[in-house]
Amino acid sequence: MGIVNSTTTKTAPKTAPRTAPLSAPLNLKFDYTRSVGPTIGGFLSALCDRRVVGVRGSDGRVLVPPPEYDSRTFEPLTDFVDVAPNGTVTSWTWEDNPLPGQPLTHPFAWAFIKLDGADTALLHVVDAGSADTMQTGMRVHVHWAEQTVGSILDIAYFLPGDGPAETPAAPETPAEISMITTPVRLSYNHSASHEESFYLRGIAEGKLLGGRTQDGRQVYIPPRSASPTDGLPTAEPVELPDKGTVTTFCVVNVPFMGQRIKPPYIAAYILLDGADIAFLHLVLECDAADVRMGMRVEAVWKPQEEWGFTLENIDHFRPSGEPDADFDSYKNHL
Repeated sequence: MGIVNSTTTKTAPKTAPRTAPLSAPLNLKFDYTRSVGPTIGGFLSALCDRRVVGVRGSDGRVLVPPPEYDSRTFEPLTDFVDVAPNGTVTSWTWEDNPLPGQPLTHPFAWAFIKLDGADTALLHVVDAGSADTMQTGMRVHVHWAEQTVGSILDIAYFLPGDGPAETPAAPETPAEISMITTPVRLSYNHSASHEESFYLRGIAEGKLLGGRTQDGRQVYIPPRSASPTDGLPTAEPVELPDKGTVTTFCVVNVPFMGQRIKPPYIAAYILLDGADIAFLHLVLECDAADVRMGMRVEAVWKPQEEWGFTLENIDHFRPSGEPDADFDSYKNHL
């Protein structure tokens, strides 16, 4: 009697061909507006008046720049103290290649400066001419901006030496700074992973490619280099349709700078058919009040000549006219 040996073989998941990863510069920028409160507001108002002030803490030290609360008592700090526009460099580092948006366009020093009358150091820049001029312990003085607005940049920079006694005239009307707008800028070069790259290449061809988990149970879009279920990459590409279901959404009613659509409009999480995770996009071409969970939507693509390696190739989603999806079909994807 013969014995038959049998083995079970597993078919390896299909993976996208390995090609060079995509790489591109990313520039993130937005303007952050906030209220400053009485302590920081007092500091900025004094700068606008071409004065530097600190606050006295519970231990008697004068703190510049002023924190809002005492580190020992946690009480608000409101006892303002004028300090001198001259001070001493306590430490420094040389900036040989200034970046866009930095205080000076030529080489300068970042320095901690303890102003006369203060017990803590202020971080600012020293226009020293060359790194050979800089040294710890050197004396510096404020050079004020031509126009002051209630910003740390009202101090344009510090110069070596104790400086002239004359200070440009302060504004006739004392400022009361209560709000500031700070530009936030971040520029870097991003190299996409293998999974991101085949997803982005698909987008550039008008395809929505997700990635299947290695256990075959779920499809993520965008694909992931590490699946949350097992830590393995979702490297098997799966083409998905450009139709899906609204799972959750919000009505955007607040206008903001750079907004291209007049409120109200809908930002919604859309679960594409065949996917196991939703992504955020716009729902337009309908009244905001008519959008609901379970609504069936379809993609509206931009003209092909405007396509790039971005999900913005889809301008928005719109109602498809199909009956709403049953809640059970998306309840696990909220």
